[in-house]
Amino acid sequence: MITLFSAKISEKHQTRLRERYPDVTFIFCKNMDEAEQHIDKAGTLVTYGEDLTAGLIGWASQLKWIMVLSAGIDRMPFEAISTREILVTNARGIHKYPMAEYAFAMLLQVNRQAKQLMANETAKNWDRSVRMEELTGKTMLIAGTGAIGQEVARLAKAFRMTVYGVSRSGRPVGYFDWNVKQDDLENLLPEADYIVSVLPSTPETKGFFTTDDFRKMPSHAVFLNMGRGDAVSDETILNAVRKGEIVHAVLDVFEEEPLPEEHPFWTEENITVTPHLSGVSSHYQRRALDIFDQNLQIYLNNGTDYVNKIDVTRGY
Repeated sequence: MITLFSAKISEKHQTRLRERYPDVTFIFCKNMDEAEQHIDKAGTLVTYGEDLTAGLIGWASQLKWIMVLSAGIDRMPFEAISTREILVTNARGIHKYPMAEYAFAMLLQVNRQAKQLMANETAKNWDRSVRMEELTGKTMLIAGTGAIGQEVARLAKAFRMTVYGVSRSGRPVGYFDWNVKQDDLENLLPEADYIVSVLPSTPETKGFFTTDDFRKMPSHAVFLNMGRGDAVSDETILNAVRKGEIVHAVLDVFEEEPLPEEHPFWTEENITVTPHLSGVSSHYQRRALDIFDQNLQIYLNNGTDYVNKIDVTRGY
């Protein structure tokens, strides 16, 4: 069995895999440009997902399983994959710790006026009139109640927050006080002090947050998006901030990435921009490969209960 990596991994992890699976032939490449020459004989492909095309799937005549070392799979050629009935798994869930920490780091910065404090420090300005807010006892609405949303909700409980969850199913989930279906979002928005989106990019979630939704939010609300940029349009967010419909927006994902230098988000006082790094962690590769390791054992033993198996007809 040949397992091809178009995802670059460390030599330490390469050695570990070769030692654990001596009967598997591993081909480790730095990128897809290098991996292309081997793809026609690979039974398994380990990738970050964004380097795959329908043409490559057609060329990969032996391919049975694709392991994506990330959670984001919205750019993959699912029609070609589905036609071939190729198994797809991903690393969903490994981002939950860094992303939940990011959410509270950003919300605390907004509440404790970190931008203003740092500006005052630079100016050597001893100003004790800076207005501070607390997270404790507030209400948070989380759109997306998967692994990341659940970890955000768990941390919110440390601040004694009331936590609402919005998902496609609306099913009860741990750490949430109340869960509703997506159609009921508008009923909860007026109560939310913080709205956190961890939605994936799917046909159902594109343009999920509308102009009317922002009008229903309290004027003191903070909106944070660290899911996918197409869950809400740039124009909708910009208008909501400028009209005072919300007090601040924290954005880690955007409709266009990288965010163009001329984009108004960069200079808008009440918008915080970060470059899609909420999931960055020094533990990322180890956690992703742990899931691959579990699934490789299942695959080699002809099992079916894969970790994070993707429904290729839905794309998630």
